[in-house]
Amino acid sequence: MKATKETMKICNELYGSSHHRNNRANAFRHALWNYKISEKANEILKNDQKSTKWAKKVTFLYENVTKNDFLDQKMDIINNEFGRNLFLTKKFKNRTELINFIQNSAKKAQKIDKNTSFDEISENLTYISE
Repeated sequence: MKATKETMKICNELYGSSHHRNNRANAFRHALWNYKISEKANEILKNDQKSTKWAKKVTFLYENVTKNDFLDQKMDIINNEFGRNLFLTKKFKNRTELINFIQNSAKKAQKIDKNTSFDEISENLTYISE
């Protein structure tokens, strides 16, 4: 999928291999990935809601296949949703503006652990470790 390749290329350039851990770089990757999937789907579907629904299906399938532990999966799902919501609510002039916005959001990401009450998670990105 083009969105996945583009996301991985950007993340490798910005973060090296560190985006493969449960850190802020990983939060960035999941948000960008969902934004890009929504964006690419919208080129075909021409409907923002349908595009984000498609992105959600794709990424939920991915999460089910990867069989991560509960906390890893919860982190990914929250960050995926952030990216889809971002697609629905904010349009960017260019790729740099999008990347800067998500990077700034990652800097403000909320750390989660096994004691986190997910009902209290705000609309921020999340991470598990630095």
